[in-house]
Amino acid sequence: MGLFSRFAAAPPESPCRKVCRLDMEIRLCLGCWRTPKEIAGWSELSTKEKRAVLAALPAREREHGGGR
Repeated sequence: MGLFSRFAAAPPESPCRKVCRLDMEIRLCLGCWRTPKEIAGWSELSTKEKRAVLAALPAREREHGGGR
């Protein structure tokens, strides 16, 4: 395995911005845009699942106006 492939295979880091503010109406953190379930289970998600969550975050932020 080459150097690049080792980095490409690394699991994504948490998108946590240390601005934890759960909006219970929309059930999302307004800091990272994850659901409480995604936050609590982040360490248990597979790399593929983490990438799927990360891919969904920009749309969630756009949908909810970038914060309240």
